[in-house]
Amino acid sequence: MLGYYILLGAVALVSWLVSSTLKKKFAKYSKVQLRNGLSGAEIAEKMLADHGIRDVEVISTPGQLTDHYNPKNKTVNLSESVYNQRNAAAAAVAAHECGHAVQHAQAYEWLKMRSALVPVVSVTSGMSQWVVIGGIVLGAAAQVGFGYWIAIAGLAMMGFATLFSFITLPVEYDASNRALAWLKNKNMVSQEEYSGSEDALKWAARTYLVAAIGALANLVYWGFQVFGGRD
Repeated sequence: MLGYYILLGAVALVSWLVSSTLKKKFAKYSKVQLRNGLSGAEIAEKMLADHGIRDVEVISTPGQLTDHYNPKNKTVNLSESVYNQRNAAAAAVAAHECGHAVQHAQAYEWLKMRSALVPVVSVTSGMSQWVVIGGIVLGAAAQVGFGYWIAIAGLAMMGFATLFSFITLPVEYDASNRALAWLKNKNMVSQEEYSGSEDALKWAARTYLVAAIGALANLVYWGFQVFGGRD
């Protein structure tokens, strides 16, 4: 188990470093005020209108970095600071979340795949590791193949979560690319503001990359534990 704890520690450290840098970046670019004076909510509403999207509502949600697009009720949810603020960071986040709304409206394939996996992952992700461990323990104690197949089932659950993490990557990167292209093509931001928005979104995307790598490393580790224990 020592190797597993080392793996967890390494992933946690990298995740903390990326998350810490992201917060610093957003704090920095939150000080770069937009010359057009638009708030995050106004930026979002304009981007939706420019893409002909009339059935998505922009609303404020509590918390910090809690911004997201909900495809079920078609709402762009912006954290209070993003919703009300008029800076490069707010513009970046608002446009990014609207990028997801545009993906939804255009039936973007990667978003459709991720949405299809949500019900499965929401049920299996929390229990997968315990199913694997339970299968390994049962197999070792009973010396029968039944525990092995339980562990395999746990690995399959874990595999869905890993797949979900990797499918999330093109979804997030594409949403950022759509956001930045719109901000630039519509002259919504100055060059300085654009650079800040671009840098902030790059670091936001890296949090998903770290999560995907961590999920894969976890799957590989437990895969070795299950298959490596077989004669």
